[in-house]
Amino acid sequence: MSTTPRIAIIGAGPGGLVCARVLQRHGVPVTVFEREADPNSRSQGGTLDIHEDTGQVALRAAGLFEQFLALSRPESQEWRMYDRHATLIRHDQAGEGDLSRPEIDRGQLRTLLLDSLAPGTVRWGHAVQAVTPLPHGTVQLHHHDRTVEEFDLVIGADGAWSRVRPALSDAQPSYTGVTMVEAHFDDVDRRHPGIARLVGAGTMSAKAGGRSLILQRNSNGHMRAYAMFRGPQDWHADLDLADTEAVRARLLTQYQGWDESLLDILRDNEGGFMNRPMLVLPVPHTWQRVPGITLLGDAAHLMPPVGVGANLALLDGAELAQAVIDHPTLDQALHAYESVMLPRAIDNAKTAQHMLATLMPDDDSDDALFPDAIWTADTVTDPAPANTN
Repeated sequence: MSTTPRIAIIGAGPGGLVCARVLQRHGVPVTVFEREADPNSRSQGGTLDIHEDTGQVALRAAGLFEQFLALSRPESQEWRMYDRHATLIRHDQAGEGDLSRPEIDRGQLRTLLLDSLAPGTVRWGHAVQAVTPLPHGTVQLHHHDRTVEEFDLVIGADGAWSRVRPALSDAQPSYTGVTMVEAHFDDVDRRHPGIARLVGAGTMSAKAGGRSLILQRNSNGHMRAYAMFRGPQDWHADLDLADTEAVRARLLTQYQGWDESLLDILRDNEGGFMNRPMLVLPVPHTWQRVPGITLLGDAAHLMPPVGVGANLALLDGAELAQAVIDHPTLDQALHAYESVMLPRAIDNAKTAQHMLATLMPDDDSDDALFPDAIWTADTVTDPAPANTN
């Protein structure tokens, strides 16, 4: 480009950060705006399986693949699948040297990306209220403190409730009919050996009809659990979600008749429960190009978390950065990026919807417990983090 563009990325999640990293590797300055006060202000969620054809491609482009491998857990590609009676139905293990989708904690991946950026790249505690396209092709960024800045390119990497998306689209997330309730365990091998035996080195899922119980190893002896079920979004309307024992009692009622070893997942967790309704954007979700504004990750294509969301966000970020580097104008760069990203997102969203319908039917049958296209660990990894930059 004849002049260096002023670029703002809204949201310091994996997609936004890898975009910033690739831009900086090629000498393009960028500012990331993040509403969180600092990198440690909230938990970053569970574990991600980083796929060789998407997320790993992005990390290679960012020059971070070897550092990722050093942090990752290839052994956590293991999957154990049970019925509601705790009978092992299927057991998948990665072969020696298999790096097709090793696991990494979301927080570890975020730290890796943050540490790769130039100091001061991320402006913490800067919540964005809205963006406004200007007639001459630049974009105004409106902050919550009522200050306004102008950029040549604003990238919405701010998740399900994106503040950038309304400049391109009227689409809003809607409920899928499936809710996940999250819990956690610490020092699991010593304090919860029965739970540890169920999950092994990676992930386990016990399923019957429209209900599942899922365990997923993170690093350092931490484990996350998820009760996943079909039901109304307000299933907890008569409960105080802060009342841990009341939520526990409700969940145990929903899973009545399941094996006692599985019910221990709901009985023995440490701390409270976190309600996570599963939300999606319409399919297809597209927009007419607006100069100087685009989206990536969940802001662009929020879909059921069936193994591709974080990986697509990483790939989006790397490809968008490369398009900016490779093209003489921002409009050409956005055309190149969106013409690939949007069709890919539509295809993946359709597949994700089909998988959710297959894996979470409306009945309580034990039939067809695990179709061939099984969930990967990203299925239960902090679905649609509520980043509201």
